[in-house]
Amino acid sequence: MKFMKLGSRPDTFYTTEAVRSVSSEVSSDLIIQVKGSRYLLHKFPLLSKCLRLQRLCSEFLESSQHQVVKLPDFPGGIEAFELCAKFCYGITITLSAYNIVAARCAAEYLQMTEDVEKGNLICKLEVFFNSCILQGWKDSIVTLQSTKSFPVWSEDLGITSRCIESVASKVLKHPSKVSLSHSYSRRERDDVSCNGAESLRHKPTSKRWWAEDMAELGIDLYWRSMITVKSSGKIPSNLIGEALKIYAAKWLPNISREVNGHRREASDSDSDSTSEVFSKHRLILESIVSLLPSEKSSVSCSFLLKLLKAANILNASSSSKVELARRVALQLEEATVNDLLIPSFSELSDTVYDVDLVLTIVEQFMAQGQSPVTSPPRSKLGFERRRSRSAENIDLEFQESRRSSSASHSSKLKVAKIVDGYLQEIARDVNLPLSKFIALAESIPDFSRIDHDYLYRAIDIYLKAHPDLNKTERKQLCRTLDCKKLSVEVCMHAAQNELLPLRVVVQVLFFEHAKAVMAGGKVTELPSNLKALLASHDIDPSRPTATLSTTTSIRAEDQWSVSGLKSPNSKLSTLRMKLAEDDNLDEHDLRSDGLGRSSKFKAFCALPTRPKRMFSKLLSINRSSNEKN
Repeated sequence: MKFMKLGSRPDTFYTTEAVRSVSSEVSSDLIIQVKGSRYLLHKFPLLSKCLRLQRLCSEFLESSQHQVVKLPDFPGGIEAFELCAKFCYGITITLSAYNIVAARCAAEYLQMTEDVEKGNLICKLEVFFNSCILQGWKDSIVTLQSTKSFPVWSEDLGITSRCIESVASKVLKHPSKVSLSHSYSRRERDDVSCNGAESLRHKPTSKRWWAEDMAELGIDLYWRSMITVKSSGKIPSNLIGEALKIYAAKWLPNISREVNGHRREASDSDSDSTSEVFSKHRLILESIVSLLPSEKSSVSCSFLLKLLKAANILNASSSSKVELARRVALQLEEATVNDLLIPSFSELSDTVYDVDLVLTIVEQFMAQGQSPVTSPPRSKLGFERRRSRSAENIDLEFQESRRSSSASHSSKLKVAKIVDGYLQEIARDVNLPLSKFIALAESIPDFSRIDHDYLYRAIDIYLKAHPDLNKTERKQLCRTLDCKKLSVEVCMHAAQNELLPLRVVVQVLFFEHAKAVMAGGKVTELPSNLKALLASHDIDPSRPTATLSTTTSIRAEDQWSVSGLKSPNSKLSTLRMKLAEDDNLDEHDLRSDGLGRSSKFKAFCALPTRPKRMFSKLLSINRSSNEKN
């Protein structure tokens, strides 16, 4: 830290009965009052250097012995005034980055210019400021911080702008040319002589040595300094992002806990301090958002979501929220489930988390770089999904999804897992509307979900947390679930889940049996509760299905075709009709384009003729197991 000493006389100021005086053989003839404090001084040393005091004293009558000069608006208070008064008496004073701004403003107020006397205080302060203060990193930061106590004076005198330019110029220098590294102690960092010699010239420095020191600045000065640094274009965007992260960590720590505490206090008694805290944090947050580099990789998705959480809690401006949501959507694959758990403080919703905001982010992510092939228009979405349920079109759908870029496809696979994990968390919320859960579940395209295990768990959690759902609502909840993509373990759980709609249970059993037959394994015995459920629909799973003999009126290869299933001689026809009654295709199953969303079981009935032998084996295994029983 650089400093400058002026004057040579010892300090002779003393206090008597709340009045400051100076030891002298000459009696005092001037009383100066500065913000409630009085000074008993002499005209000659002060008036010879302070033009303002000369003008004020000239207004008094010559006959008055003790003239009282009042300075109520003196910048810097009694400390700054006493610094100037001691300079006038020739008493030794010490100037540094901590008091130079106050001294400079006070000297300007008293008009201690060269026109009054050569070598006056203003000239000496300017020389010290330009040659020493602005040459040091720490001195520039400290001086810039001190300007917040004198914003108008500092702006008018150019102190603020010069400090900002000094700080920015040092950040823009190559680290090898800068001796100030955060890895060293403050004392070592400031070991720079007044003439600018760099004692640590050859020591290595960190690329972000400047970020933590700049984080000490208030948000207005920090914003101006960062704008100057960014506008140069010489600092990589990732370093800018890292500096913003350091600043946010310092000024927005535990924002949710802190704001919640203030809100509880505010509920008991409205206080101005609570409003001030909110306004301060909101200003910091919005300023950080405005400083974010435009490059995608400049900041992490986790950091953006933390800012978005804080924006939600602090009720930041809509423009800040929109910008953060847009930035999160660009790199959503980097997020975690915990990152997406954004608290909701909306008066219109009682949900724990802001699901609407996450849904907006996911939709924006899915809309990136879409082509008509990989993402069909909404008017055709129902048709595309219906076709995807058919086994003969699975390969076609996979080929279409592969047409997107590999990076985009892999990102969507990651996002699908993140969203399914998020669905499991929000499903526990008893106030979460079914429409929001379904909208978020359906925001993920079919090809992005390799398996539906996590989605099934989310649906199961939602069903348990919302036991009052009717049959239609449960069907709507399960319409996104694809039983073909469930693992064996999940199928076993689903087969015994009484909360699932009947058609979903049958679909699970259907594919579980099919997988078991193809794998040569054993078929799972139905639990008693499901047998009772099927029996209530006049379906007896213990009875063998129609025999596949050639003597029947229906040809064997037609029994597993669409026409064969329509025959009353087929037990599967009965099952199909019961499921059709249960399905009902109500108005919630209709798409906006008027196309009905056919039940998954109907799509299963349209399977090609290839699996005939598989079903024959299935039936023979069922018969053999029944005979043993």
